[in-house]
Amino acid sequence: MKTLASGIVQHPFFRSMSPDHLAFVSQRAEEATFKPGEMIFREGEPANRFYLIEEGAVALETAGAHRSHVQIQTIGSGDVLGWSWLFPPFTWHFQARALQPTRAIALDGAPLLVLCNRDPHFGFELMKRVSQVVIQRLQAARRRQLEHSRSTSP
Repeated sequence: MKTLASGIVQHPFFRSMSPDHLAFVSQRAEEATFKPGEMIFREGEPANRFYLIEEGAVALETAGAHRSHVQIQTIGSGDVLGWSWLFPPFTWHFQARALQPTRAIALDGAPLLVLCNRDPHFGFELMKRVSQVVIQRLQAARRRQLEHSRSTSP
């Protein structure tokens, strides 16, 4: 049976991180499951979690016109969800909604943030990884915006 610790060690996001840091992260992990259509978090709400997606699919959405939401990206197995817990004002920048049954490892952001400040090596390693996620999300938003502008052009 797969443990939370082995799920963290095997997840691409934490690949090649030091065993001590992985042990710390594993101590703050819990399983999370989401049903299709279930909201994982909403844009503007307090951000305090970080999710390692093990299986399933999640839609990242942003507010659109007339209270609708625009899907920016679909993420799935091997992806991570949530980076807003790391940066003030610690609120979600997107909305996340499960598209299908989704299983994830949830990590509490507060202890990770404390360790980032106490252990610069851990902080640097985590920031390198999170920066890649932020870049991917920004590129996805940019692509979506271009697609939208093309579809609404005369």
